Amino acid sequence: MTERKVKKSVIYLGYTLGLLLLVGLFTIVEVKLNKKTPEEKDYVNKTIFENKIPVVGSLEIIARPYTDNTVKIATNYYNKQDDEETQKNSLILFENTYLPSTGIDYQSDYDFDVVSILDGIVVTVKEDQTLGRIVEIKHKNNIISTYQSLSEVLVKEGDEVKQGTIIGKSGTSNIQKDMGSHLHFELTIDSQTVDPEEYYDKELGNL
Repeated sequence: MTERKVKKSVIYLGYTLGLLLLVGLFTIVEVKLNKKTPEEKDYVNKTIFENKIPVVGSLEIIARPYTDNTVKIATNYYNKQDDEETQKNSLILFENTYLPSTGIDYQSDYDFDVVSILDGIVVTVKEDQTLGRIVEIKHKNNIISTYQSLSEVLVKEGDEVKQGTIIGKSGTSNIQKDMGSHLHFELTIDSQTVDPEEYYDKELGNL
């Protein structure tokens, strides 16, 4: 056998031995991995599931503009579909003229905290001679909440507020002088006023 053939045989033998060594190492590693105890496997599975990140965020539910459970409805939202008695309680007498209520008057025997119904941005803070102090907040889905007859305002235009943030306190207005401490609340969706009582506890995604 020539010297060149001997060298080739040695090289081929080296390659073969190296390949067999790699296969043997992979086989050993695989066997060790598969020999994990049930406890170890369960721990890995539990860790993966317990630490998974939820894909869907928390739901956004429309809340009431107050938290005091003594608050009650004094004036309903005017709806032409309501019965006659309900419609009577949905009219506001101002300067000898009955006006249909475009919101709801919430009343209590004392001043109560007024809160934002959703996360949003304060777009208007003003004082009206007839309606009293007013705050308007813009929310997602073309929703605007309006809080009137406030005795105190704790926010300013441009403020970002969270749901439940106290924005002021109930008060009085010249349009409802005899009502005492109350909140006149209006809800607008897509530029249309709606009955707030029909939207509380509803999810934004379902509107």
